[in-house]
Amino acid sequence: MVGRTKAEISEANRRRYQELRAAGQESTPKALPQATALDGAPIAPEAVISRENVPLGWYDTVRLRRGEALRIVDPRGLSSVSVIGWCEHDPSERINCADTAKVQWSATLFKGRVILSDMGRVFLSLIEDTSGAHDLLVGGSTPASTLAAFGETTRNTHENFLLAAAKLGLGLRDIPPSVTFFAPVSLDAAGRFVWNAARKRPGDFVDLRAEANLVLVLSNCPHPLDPARPAAGGPVTLVRYRAPPAASDDPCRTTSSEIARAFQFTDRLYA
Repeated sequence: MVGRTKAEISEANRRRYQELRAAGQESTPKALPQATALDGAPIAPEAVISRENVPLGWYDTVRLRRGEALRIVDPRGLSSVSVIGWCEHDPSERINCADTAKVQWSATLFKGRVILSDMGRVFLSLIEDTSGAHDLLVGGSTPASTLAAFGETTRNTHENFLLAAAKLGLGLRDIPPSVTFFAPVSLDAAGRFVWNAARKRPGDFVDLRAEANLVLVLSNCPHPLDPARPAAGGPVTLVRYRAPPAASDDPCRTTSSEIARAFQFTDRLYA
């Protein structure tokens, strides 16, 4: 508006942001389902497409079709799994951690949340989740982080992503920031990252339903903030299966008006 100072405009924008954030944070938690029980959500044997074990330090590339799901299981409760992904028909569209947090007004991922692409579409829905201890902020391990932690450069997520991307005809510029599952990271009052080891349990799992045709890379390496010395971990299990169709009241689709619009935008691509 003419006549307003920069400070007044900035203050007005700040108030508007706080109003939108309050509205988003007020409505979303009421719509989210309870966490999945460790012995809950069995997968029907006839729905299973494939099952893989990924050893500690290694990675796997998984192609998921729209309507399929991927269960990631941490059998020993010691692993962290970093994930990146691209739209199958256009790898310039990729997972976007910043938009995933921004649109849902929260950096916390758990059952009922979604993971967005950088074009505003929904890539993955968390349809089951026993953990709720996942990281959108820090990212995966690198040669520098493993050297600092263990005194040597060990297998790490950054190099795993580079290897996987090269096999897909992609490179460093195509690798986005990653989501890391079973990584109990939070912030303390001073804004510092905190590792909450008590939130990791043997047998934890998360189910990711594909809302688009995707190529995912999953790296099973210790998280940069995991204090375990020597490095903890073990194999993780990946189960690809045909997920039941989403109901009209599917919690992942109905948590907020922003997410409903993101699903509409995604659905148009496959109409």
